[in-house]
Amino acid sequence: MVLSRPGWRAAAVSLSLLTAVGTVGLAPAATAHERDHRDRDRVRVVATGLDNPRQMSFSGGALYVAEAGEGGTADCAAGPEGRVCFGKSGSITRVTARGQRRVVTGLPSLAGETTGANAIGAGDVKVYGHRYAVLLGLGADPTSRVGKTPGYEKLATLSTGRLGSSRLRVVADIGAKEIRSNPEPTDLDSNPVGLLSTGRSTYVADAGGNTVYKVGRHGKVRTVAVLPSVPAAGFPDADAVPTSVAQGPDGALYVSQLTGFPFPVGGSSIWRVVPGHAPTRYATGLTNVTDLAFDRHGHLYAVQIAANGLLAGEAARGSVVRVRPGHSTHTTILGGLIAPYGIALHDGAAYVTIHATEKNAGQVLRIPLHH
Repeated sequence: MVLSRPGWRAAAVSLSLLTAVGTVGLAPAATAHERDHRDRDRVRVVATGLDNPRQMSFSGGALYVAEAGEGGTADCAAGPEGRVCFGKSGSITRVTARGQRRVVTGLPSLAGETTGANAIGAGDVKVYGHRYAVLLGLGADPTSRVGKTPGYEKLATLSTGRLGSSRLRVVADIGAKEIRSNPEPTDLDSNPVGLLSTGRSTYVADAGGNTVYKVGRHGKVRTVAVLPSVPAAGFPDADAVPTSVAQGPDGALYVSQLTGFPFPVGGSSIWRVVPGHAPTRYATGLTNVTDLAFDRHGHLYAVQIAANGLLAGEAARGSVVRVRPGHSTHTTILGGLIAPYGIALHDGAAYVTIHATEKNAGQVLRIPLHH
């Protein structure tokens, strides 16, 4: 099976259309019910001014947000939606009841040359005391990292550092694993975007490689699962494009998928993965899913960056849903969101990044949950 195809690069083209829809994070939903309006009144913005915010996590009661940055002025090259440039503009922001503050700056970032949009860089973060682990994406052939500006080689890696410092130590080179494992060396693509740490094990979702990896204590990377392609009527099968890994109450891994072009509406599944066994579908009928999270009751929540499909362009609206296991229809918690991406659960609420493809416009919403 081919581990890498241009699905994520095609996704970037459609994601770029989401950056032109303005700065209001909650767009009116065409079929919103009265309860939806009441829930919207209770939604609060807890962080603003973020640069391409993606996934996030809680530690010590604080929320840490991975910001992919806004690129820079170095190593400019043609990208799927225009020229992209490299810079050290990525960051990690800590959000508490007292406000927000960037606690790490200077992380590697690739983004649109003139817009700073659709950045690739810090995609997920975990914090352990004064140290952090950050997953840095790439969305390209990992051999392209050679000979670039210092820091570029950190893309497509799992790296660690200390809060307050931008110095990084590479723990695992996900891009190098793609180079070694892909059976088609002319079609290399690595874009690690989703990170799970269970305390004993670390797992990575590589959207470019369509693969879930396990990272060992000494940085050894091994394949846990390769997700199958997605049927797309009238088109070649789409890539799986895994985006997030969560551990369920049963100990199994649950993996979301964006899907590649043509991003079929209802074509995303959530996969249940038990290492050593073939992946099985846990839920179907979702669209362009970017992140997952279980609550303490075992309910699974998912973010759809474009519930009506990425090809809807400026009309695309995302949502947060509660997943119904074994079903193809799911409960919408909040819809009408502009480019939502990451989700973290805490104290009876879902925290969700929106405007995730724009610089200086990203926000985090706090959404009360009902059971």
